Amino acid sequence: MGAVRGRKSVHGLAAPAPRWRHDQPTRNAERGGAGVTTIALADRSYEVDGEGFLVDPGAWDEGFAQHMAPAVGIRGALTGEHWDVLRAIRTSYQETGRCPLVYQACCMTGLDVAGLKRLFPAGYLRGACRLAGLTYDEGYRGTAIDRGSLPDATAALGDKVYRVDVRGFLIDPYDWDEGYAQHKALEIKMTGGLSERHWQIIRFLREAFEREQDAPDVHATCEANHLDVEELERLFPDGYHRGALKVAGLRVR
Repeated sequence: MGAVRGRKSVHGLAAPAPRWRHDQPTRNAERGGAGVTTIALADRSYEVDGEGFLVDPGAWDEGFAQHMAPAVGIRGALTGEHWDVLRAIRTSYQETGRCPLVYQACCMTGLDVAGLKRLFPAGYLRGACRLAGLTYDEGYRGTAIDRGSLPDATAALGDKVYRVDVRGFLIDPYDWDEGYAQHKALEIKMTGGLSERHWQIIRFLREAFEREQDAPDVHATCEANHLDVEELERLFPDGYHRGALKVAGLRVR
């Protein structure tokens, strides 16, 4: 893939709980260099990647969601509120082929970001989307992606070169600078460039990453910056992960 060049810049009701065998061991496999684990329940099995996301979104069922709930910080059986969110995400995916953005999920369910965080302590992507059998990968191709088989690309700004993955995320977050953010904003069609409000969010994300060595979830970002869902959508039309984190040179691990 050729380099992209830009100008250098400075600045329902709860489902019944499934039955599974707790003593059934998991099997590890290698596919395209990416670790895949098979989770065996009583009636069927599921393949998940190294981050615990379902490899094939089409293999999802409610048993998968209930089984994985403890892994994302949910105690006990999933409630009707949980199922409303999960089914809304699945319905949107089936209709569009894309994992819905966080503010789309809020609109579909009538929840705000704080409400989603209350239900899914691990966050929207790591909690709700994971239990719904989706990741942000489905936002790009609509099908399961073998991450180990995807090549990396390069993007160049003036005399500086950045390594990005095929979804446009910076591979090494320490390569980030403000010129990269400005170019990435243009690339994802954020008309008007980056305002001071954009930079406030971006700097928060970068400082949080430097402190925690991980990207903060959408709830933490909204709370710290007094953002509501509507303003988040106006600032980053492509969403929190595909927009804000991408411009900040971060991605969810």
